[in-house]
Amino acid sequence: LRNCLLVLSVVLVGCEALFRVPLKRFGKTPEIKDFSNHLTNFKVQKANSILTGTVSLSNYMNAQYYGEISLGTPGQKFRVIFDTGSSNLWIPSQQCSFFNLACWTHRTYKNKKSSTYTPNGTEISLGYVSGSLTGFLSTDTLELGGLTITNQTFVEAVKEPGLAFVFGKFDGILGLAYPAISVNNVLPPVQNMALQNLAKPIFSFYLNRNADDERGGELILGGIDHNLIQEETLNYIPVNKKAYWQFTMDSVSVDKIESACSGTCQAVADTGTSLIIGPTKDVDAILSKIPGVSTFFGISTVDCDAVDSLPPIVFRINGQDYTLEGKDYIMKMTAFFSSACVVGITGMDLPMIQWILGDVFLGKFYSVYDAENNQVGLAKLK
Repeated sequence: LRNCLLVLSVVLVGCEALFRVPLKRFGKTPEIKDFSNHLTNFKVQKANSILTGTVSLSNYMNAQYYGEISLGTPGQKFRVIFDTGSSNLWIPSQQCSFFNLACWTHRTYKNKKSSTYTPNGTEISLGYVSGSLTGFLSTDTLELGGLTITNQTFVEAVKEPGLAFVFGKFDGILGLAYPAISVNNVLPPVQNMALQNLAKPIFSFYLNRNADDERGGELILGGIDHNLIQEETLNYIPVNKKAYWQFTMDSVSVDKIESACSGTCQAVADTGTSLIIGPTKDVDAILSKIPGVSTFFGISTVDCDAVDSLPPIVFRINGQDYTLEGKDYIMKMTAFFSSACVVGITGMDLPMIQWILGDVFLGKFYSVYDAENNQVGLAKLK
């Protein structure tokens, strides 16, 4: 697998100072058996995280997009997932137990090597199906995309349970959601940036869905790169609960027939989840309208030769239609030395949030997260 690389740059677009964090993804086509294992763990733990307010990490095993940050002085580099579905920054600590295999397979933060480190020491425990992830809070200088943020408090993890953490491709997580879901009320990075060098608490994502292109896209801090979007299509959706990036969705239709989310429903834009997730009955109704779908152990596949003829799925949000063609919602994987085409939509019944719009959806559009005006923007890419 290729390492996640970063090229730092700062550009001016109009009157906005934009700080760019290039994203990369790992080049290997995922295997369907690994996807199945991660999907099972994800469903259990995601439901638990929403019920308890804890941070779930299992969904990150399928995430494709990674970027690089540095902590401390001099900077120590880490690969992280930039996640709009959580609010804390989490990095493995050098103080991991000798028997914690996850720290053997990832970069670890060495606070004694940083001249800007400030101890905190507050202990934190996050619950997972495989056990408890434990760590403590520390404060240091964070750098990403050419932007320097002083006094950023984050979690130094010392125990990571289960093999999923051992084999995860990322070192840590940088949460981009609201402070309301931050563990121990730690000030999230975006809000800390806005108090310092970032002009506005706004960031945006371009996710490159071209599997043949090693460039994964960009996280853009401070505003919007208008050169990437069709300006007239930019539609802002009010956030109705300042915790996740949550909003009201009008309906979901397949081949022009309304099939789900009748009478509106709640949705979340989540860059830390690769799939689109909806209520089981709604997803079943959608899958029933896609010709040739076969479902085994919760994974739905289609004939790869039929992808171009699959019906469009339309998500209507704030009066605007967002259309996914077959090539947009199908994920190509390997299975026993051959290809498998997996439908990137799965069913899961959550107590408060009905739909999670992950990378399968967000990759088709340019997405904007505006904490100043509490709104999510979606636009068509050029």
